[in-house]
Amino acid sequence: MNSTTTPENIGLPVLVLIGPTAIGKTALSLELCEAFTCEIISVDSMQVYRYMDIGTAKIPEAERRSIPHHLIDIVNPDEQYDAARFASDCLQAIKDIHERSAIPLLTGGTGLYLRALKNGLFDAAPGNPEIRAMLETRIEHEGVNKLHDELFLCDRNSACRIHRNDTSRILRALEVFLSTGIPLSIHQQQQTTPAACFSNMLTIGLTDERAALYERINQRSLKMIEGGFEEEVRRLLDIGYSPALKSMQSIGYRHMLNYIVGRWTKDELIANLARDTRRYAKRQYTWFSKDKSVTWFTRDNEKKVLSRVDGWLQGT
Repeated sequence: MNSTTTPENIGLPVLVLIGPTAIGKTALSLELCEAFTCEIISVDSMQVYRYMDIGTAKIPEAERRSIPHHLIDIVNPDEQYDAARFASDCLQAIKDIHERSAIPLLTGGTGLYLRALKNGLFDAAPGNPEIRAMLETRIEHEGVNKLHDELFLCDRNSACRIHRNDTSRILRALEVFLSTGIPLSIHQQQQTTPAACFSNMLTIGLTDERAALYERINQRSLKMIEGGFEEEVRRLLDIGYSPALKSMQSIGYRHMLNYIVGRWTKDELIANLARDTRRYAKRQYTWFSKDKSVTWFTRDNEKKVLSRVDGWLQGT
């Protein structure tokens, strides 16, 4: 990955809007685009996938037509996409937007992707499709716990860090070890890529009272299920996308799969989806709170955000 900014990028404004799921980033990003000359770059590890719209809470395509959006619907659900690729794609999008004399507005909730862009990332070992396919077949027949046990034997540090139900990360760690003979944890310690050098980046964070946020998450989960989410997942299965794919094991999609195969009732689906989304929002808060460059605003302070951005741009 080439993760250094070109000279024409340095000093040009880059605006970032972050926060947990359901906090109101989409609505505010559209307001920012109306007030300033912005183009949106999605910082979301799921919105890159085509055909996955309801479960990823994508902004409707009709609303995207008036404002350029980047890094949405760029890969199929069975394609590999990671933080390193995002950083490369994002840097190119930022360069292109600057060339159009517009402001890149990066918005989303995937903290790892943003960190990969700003701080650099270890060089991931290349994927091995044959080993990945073998592991995916094994996980379908033997279960994820069996593979987690094997990971513990060959890469104890990764196994201790990765939850037993985190299928995609278990697969990746085993794939790296079987492909290279070196544990993923060692790759992460020894290999790094340089950070991007943005000297004029403003990062805005949105926050709210937890009770209010969690209630919106509950309502969004219910609305998603009532809005055709089951049909979306069934279409993905009919196309031929495996339930074991990383994209299909994400929050929402793995929950709907459990309902479709009869493992959960509809009430269990609704309750578990809302619960796990709330937990994800809590992890997002924890991740973003570590970034001391973030200027935080409550979600109902749109005018203060607009004023802060305007003052920042006036000083550039």
